[in-house]
Amino acid sequence: MLITDLRIDLPAWIDDEVDADRVYADDAARVGLAIQLARRNVEHVTGGPFGAAIFDDAGRLIAAGVNRVLPQRCSVAHAEVMAFMAAQARVGRARLNDDGARYILATSAQPCAMCYGASIWAGIDELLIGARSSDVMELSEFDEGPLPADWIGELEKRGIAVRRDILRDEARDVFRLYAESGGARY
Repeated sequence: MLITDLRIDLPAWIDDEVDADRVYADDAARVGLAIQLARRNVEHVTGGPFGAAIFDDAGRLIAAGVNRVLPQRCSVAHAEVMAFMAAQARVGRARLNDDGARYILATSAQPCAMCYGASIWAGIDELLIGARSSDVMELSEFDEGPLPADWIGELEKRGIAVRRDILRDEARDVFRLYAESGGARY
């Protein structure tokens, strides 16, 4: 018999960790939340060292995600994908910005090859990045996969503004914490 009911969940601690009423007014606050989620995911031993959050243009939190690949036994359960799925469920659309509003994805680290592609189709207008993929690969065992040589230009051609190195040192610290804690322990 084939599996026809799929379920992927986020850890329960996320609700306690985020302030759903707060306005995250700038890039640092938004990426700071993504980094905080990544750190807590490592500390709680609920997934890998990646966090993501989606905001509307006014800085209101729409959804959050953390890496759940190993606990969920699902290779697509990356922080960005989890945030996309939560945001899409909340707004009731597969493409977030089909309502004409602007949506911002903040990530603790540069999206991997899969999350890069998902970002194009999810309907975001801005991508805010903490650590670079070179940081991820230097400080952990993760392979971020190939991206187009001009990946930023490709996103910008599709109307997605990219800003990176936001709180980069803090984002790198999460990968150090992950390595010091023994890495994948699930």
